[in-house]
Amino acid sequence: MIIDMPNTRTREIAHKIEQLHEERGESATGRVLTLLIATDDADLEHALAIANAASREHPCRVIAIVPDRTPDADAAGDDDVKAMEKTDNPAVDLTDGPAGSNLSAQVRFGADAGAGEIIILRPRNGLINHPDTLVIPLLVPDVPVVAWWPTTPPSNPSKDLMGAMARSRITDAMHSNNPEATIERLRRNWTPEDIDLSWTRLTVWRAMLASMLDQPPHLPITAAKVSGPKEFLPMDMLCAWLRLKLDVPVDVEYVDDAEAVTGVYLTRDDGVISLERPFEDQALISMPGQTPQPISVPVRTIEDCLTEELRRIDPDEIYAEVINEGWDLIRH
Repeated sequence: MIIDMPNTRTREIAHKIEQLHEERGESATGRVLTLLIATDDADLEHALAIANAASREHPCRVIAIVPDRTPDADAAGDDDVKAMEKTDNPAVDLTDGPAGSNLSAQVRFGADAGAGEIIILRPRNGLINHPDTLVIPLLVPDVPVVAWWPTTPPSNPSKDLMGAMARSRITDAMHSNNPEATIERLRRNWTPEDIDLSWTRLTVWRAMLASMLDQPPHLPITAAKVSGPKEFLPMDMLCAWLRLKLDVPVDVEYVDDAEAVTGVYLTRDDGVISLERPFEDQALISMPGQTPQPISVPVRTIEDCLTEELRRIDPDEIYAEVINEGWDLIRH
């Protein structure tokens, strides 16, 4: 079910959602969080598809903010825009104005909205600068708020009006317009509530490597090497993690046409421990003196990563160490 609400107001959207819940005999109390998405028209449907998949495990209310920057003859005049921008009271409905509404919306329920509901907000003119005021009346009461930027995030997510409301802030520097510059900005402005999906893509690799090192004999690692594609943020973070935790040099081998990390090689006195992924969905574990063992390790999708972060919205201490300490070790 998709309901378009042109030139609407936040209270009308909230009323429509309550009405739909009553008609369907359900309640919003089953939602475990509110997911805020900041995106644009080009990436909206892709982001909503990912959020829908994640909501199967985490029923949530999804609120997507998509600024409408197209000229609109019916929009508020300059005086109305200035008046709205001076308003700091979140209880004031900024969608009210003498020249009419500066907000259009779409509400999705049922099969079109995963295990929850989707609200797409399209603010215009001065309302573009007030995403927090638009979102507050639509939050599910007494559940955490998570903010997600599928592409280029703000330089400082914690100071962003939408990000400031969130208990967890999820970015994806790898899909920004400049991944290296984006991760550097995120590092400079990092707070404990921040996490980047470039790190989440490594969860399976880190778990398997830790498991391999737990097996006897527990000999010290003297060198490490990681192979994979060039200019791939998850690979850089893996190198930073290994350099920080093992305190050994980490070499890098670039593999043409690779789309993800292809191998990790850890040298010790009795030989080389390796974890290789020769195929997209299968890895090979090699230990000195043992027969190599195949194991299923598919490349993680964005849906997998987002689902994991919605499952764990507390600060990630290991990510904090890697982004603040390990990153400098491999860069220097």
